[in-house]
Amino acid sequence: MNTNKRWVYLGMGTLTLLFLGLIYAWSIFRTPFGELFPDWSISQLSMTFTISMIFFCLGGFAGGVLSKKLSIRTRMLISAVMLLVGFFAVSMVKPDSPSSSLIMLYIFYGVFGGGGVGFAYNGVIGTLNKWFPDKVGLASGIMLMGFGLGGLVLGSIVNTMIGSMGILPVFRILGVVICIVCVLAAMIIKVPGKEDSDALALLAGGASKAGKPEDAEVKNYTPGEMLRTSRFWFFTIWAILLNSAGLLVINSAANISVAFGGTAVLGMIVSLFNGAGRIVAGNNFDRHGRFMSTLVNNAFMLAAGILLVLGGMTGAYAFILCGLVFVGLAYGGCPTITSAYINKAFGPANFATNFSIANFSLIPAATIGPMISSALLESAGGSYDTNFYAIVGFSLAAAVFWLLLNKASSNEK
Repeated sequence: MNTNKRWVYLGMGTLTLLFLGLIYAWSIFRTPFGELFPDWSISQLSMTFTISMIFFCLGGFAGGVLSKKLSIRTRMLISAVMLLVGFFAVSMVKPDSPSSSLIMLYIFYGVFGGGGVGFAYNGVIGTLNKWFPDKVGLASGIMLMGFGLGGLVLGSIVNTMIGSMGILPVFRILGVVICIVCVLAAMIIKVPGKEDSDALALLAGGASKAGKPEDAEVKNYTPGEMLRTSRFWFFTIWAILLNSAGLLVINSAANISVAFGGTAVLGMIVSLFNGAGRIVAGNNFDRHGRFMSTLVNNAFMLAAGILLVLGGMTGAYAFILCGLVFVGLAYGGCPTITSAYINKAFGPANFATNFSIANFSLIPAATIGPMISSALLESAGGSYDTNFYAIVGFSLAAAVFWLLLNKASSNEK
């Protein structure tokens, strides 16, 4: 097997997810839309992101269900059409019709955009993980780093474009560009053939001998079988708790930095380490397996909470900065570990569907974290101290489910 081609596919997959990640950088678009439609409330604008998150999960699930019936090329072309239609339709909203325009935004950004991204996301990760049975954590980490950094890497370019030509023309351009990237991915990315699969099986065999005892036995679980295991639910709750902890401060990272004497730019350090955390967690998973990678990730979030609490108590910006670094590392590590764990623990045969089911954990996390953060900030008169304490609490609760996951993993083996 020519192993170089799998790295080419991984590069194309990462580039694709970089562009797809733009749709979840809603903060880039929220302010320009608010200025164009002053009648829209903050909650109405925020609902766009909520809808896109729900349909991201539903699109991923649809992609997983159809993965055995439709080729990766067909799925990526479907995504390309959905995103082109969605972005172009958003560019047709009319400032003199705010009510109908808001419905259009919900449908074409939230449903078509979120669903199209989820459909493509599942296709890219599900296909590329087949090429890296020996490095599933690293491959997942690299791809998810691209997805997580989409808004940060491309955000400044998009902001400049919005400033020079306005939000609606930018959506037309983005629709075309993202469509082209998805079509290129459809043409380039392939599934492993028979010869490739045989060679990859040998690589995977060598990796398992290197030592990850909890992943040594491989059984391909159907979605129903996976859902009947207690370890899936303990892992899912663990992921929800850590993601919720991260979302307590991630959306306010720039404001937190300013509040403690830093700059808004330094608040973006969370985004940078969010990307780095995906690589760290993936490499850790490949080397040491689920037990150690989840332990380290949990420890990162607990350390983040403790450092932020110390920063709140002392006012020392160094504690705040280090705390934000660890929040980024831990939050970024969760999706990578989820991808790698679902693949290793429940088998690659039904990974596309099983992974899409696991991703539904994003919905409660995206609801719980911001909701609790807003309530705590309001009750504390704008102080972030209670949010910092909550991160410690969520991390300790996650540690309990980490212990339960270890016990269930031993029992179910």
